[in-house]
Amino acid sequence: MTLDATEVTGTEPGTDPGPLVHVLRAAGVGVVIALPQDGLPEVVHWGRDIGPLDADDARRLLRSVARPASPSALDAPWPLTVLPGEHDGWEGRPGLAGHVGRRALLPRWRRTLVQGDERHLRITAEAAGLRVVVGLVLDASGVLRVEHELHNTGAEPVDLAILEATMPVGDVAAEVLDFSGRWTRERTPQRRPLTQGSHARESRRGRTGHDSPLVLVLGTAGFDDTRGEVWAAHLAWSGDAVHRVDALPESRTLLGAGPLLRPGEITVDPGASFRTPAALFVWSDEGFDGVGRRFHRFVRGRAGHPRRPRPVTLNTWEAVYFDHDLGKLQRLAGLAADVGVERFVLDDGWFLGRRDDSAGLGDWRVDPEPWPDGLHPLVDVVRGHGMEFGLWLEPEMVSLDSELAREHPDWLLQPIENEVRPWRNQFVLDVSRPEVFDHLLEAVSALVAEYRLDYVKWDQNRDLIEAVTAGRANVHRHTEAVYRLLAALRARHPGLEIEACASGGARVDLGVLEHTDRVWASDTNDPVERLAIQRWTELLLPPELVGTHVGPPVAHTTRRATELDLRIAVALTGHFGIEWDLTAGTPEELERLRDGIAAYRRLRPLLHTGDVHHPPTGDAGTSATVVVAPDRSRAVVRVVRSVTGDRALPALLRVPGLDPARRYRVSLPLAADPHRDAPPLFAATGEAAGSADGAAVVPGAALGAVGLRLPLLHPAHAVVVELDAVD
Repeated sequence: MTLDATEVTGTEPGTDPGPLVHVLRAAGVGVVIALPQDGLPEVVHWGRDIGPLDADDARRLLRSVARPASPSALDAPWPLTVLPGEHDGWEGRPGLAGHVGRRALLPRWRRTLVQGDERHLRITAEAAGLRVVVGLVLDASGVLRVEHELHNTGAEPVDLAILEATMPVGDVAAEVLDFSGRWTRERTPQRRPLTQGSHARESRRGRTGHDSPLVLVLGTAGFDDTRGEVWAAHLAWSGDAVHRVDALPESRTLLGAGPLLRPGEITVDPGASFRTPAALFVWSDEGFDGVGRRFHRFVRGRAGHPRRPRPVTLNTWEAVYFDHDLGKLQRLAGLAADVGVERFVLDDGWFLGRRDDSAGLGDWRVDPEPWPDGLHPLVDVVRGHGMEFGLWLEPEMVSLDSELAREHPDWLLQPIENEVRPWRNQFVLDVSRPEVFDHLLEAVSALVAEYRLDYVKWDQNRDLIEAVTAGRANVHRHTEAVYRLLAALRARHPGLEIEACASGGARVDLGVLEHTDRVWASDTNDPVERLAIQRWTELLLPPELVGTHVGPPVAHTTRRATELDLRIAVALTGHFGIEWDLTAGTPEELERLRDGIAAYRRLRPLLHTGDVHHPPTGDAGTSATVVVAPDRSRAVVRVVRSVTGDRALPALLRVPGLDPARRYRVSLPLAADPHRDAPPLFAATGEAAGSADGAAVVPGAALGAVGLRLPLLHPAHAVVVELDAVD
């Protein structure tokens, strides 16, 4: 890289040169970093792009934001660096903490190297026995990636307690939002005023968790889907994590994230180093949707992002559970192919001794009792119908009732002699042990090779409570090893796709998605529950990475009965699939499902590349999702009513993102009149969708500024509208 920084000189001849100022710029975002003559850098600004700075502009900016000494505090102003610490004057949660022997880790950093350009900055600094490398990369989407590397250049081990990335936010930030949740109700937003103090959301589950913060957001008062200036952070990591806000009276407010390190877990030996997972920071002045669109563009820009159309997937779990009958599964495969399914996935219950969830995990060999000829009779039928074949696995876990646990009790990450509590009758294997890693890689690779698997649903059905190796906390190294295992499997089998599942949505993060191709958002297929889960998952992930399936008429997890049209409409806007016993479906239901799948297959090029919006509906009982093509030539609008509203007249929905200079034909891609009292436009398109009738064409300017009259939907009903530019 070439250095592209502006040196700010003193105002009087002979004065000491001032700091270097480095500016990162992309997609309307600017990050201004002051690099003092010594010590670590300080972020002066992160937000709207203010353009490049020459020497005079940089000097003026630094003067305009320079801080005075506050009363009853340190005698002189102090810097808020990218690794805030006590030596600088910071009295909040430190960016770096630990000890060498019994000596506290309080380094006096001396900067030694700066490398960068308009999108990258890499700073190296030295202290007694330590070297730190701070890396900042501003992606083309405006997402800032921050990573720290700590090198031990001394003679003693360094016990590390904290190494976290932080960024300052604007002083106008007034509210905090993050997420919590539980099994089948993941990603539930929670909001509070920004208050003084250091506040840390700690996740100690050994996986991202059903209650994961997901994205920590600070924003101006009243920020919402479409309005407000917001700053957000996400840690691309599947292990223990910290998301933090520090609002101290003497300082700017900080937003940050980093790995949660258990006491004694990470020791950096002489000559070794430790690198943090990437912390991703996003600024937007367009509310949540602005944050989501930046994340989506960032994720879609990855080299390994899935490029081919996301195949319609049928997963067998809610169709057969553990009851694996070849004849039933072959009939299911035939019906799946007939309605348009492109991938058939056999879920739990196929391996040795697996008749329920009390045994078998770890013994990844086909059980000859239900499968005397192996899986080949089913695989042959599936492939004969032109579908891909996938298999459910849970490689990180083990049942005590298994050959593996009996032969290798020392392979467990949770020592049984400590009376660790079981979870779904299972425990965790220590993947950081080379012999465990090698065994799992060979066992899974053998299955992929024998059955030419196209897809693996990789599950993780418990939290990692008391995860230790030889008495030492081991979540972090275990998580790194799981990532290496996934990477090694894909390297051996380049065409293999992997789904990250963790009892539903407990491993949804951009760390695991570096090694997988989609996530399972939740174990609930209840479409009413799914609405909010999918909406907030979309804050981080583009729709093509989120598994969204049509479940049975009565939901497995909530016992709620819903109509098929709603289940199809809710599944449409993600990676569409089915989790339903089609052999119990009526001919009318199968025909309706066939139509829904045909609509998804036709619309997925738009749904999986477009910009996602969640415009206000003017009705608290309804929610809207709009996906607009990058060239604004097409859009899909889905509106769902969850509860009754207080209006007798259907609301007008303003459709964002369209080209105001074009006109759009309005049609119903699911080919059903959603309500007998639909407005005239819908009646016209229902009768003659795609015709030249001018009644079905509306100017884009009108759709954006006036709106589209929606049907007055009943609760638990939806309408999907397609808009196509005609000029």
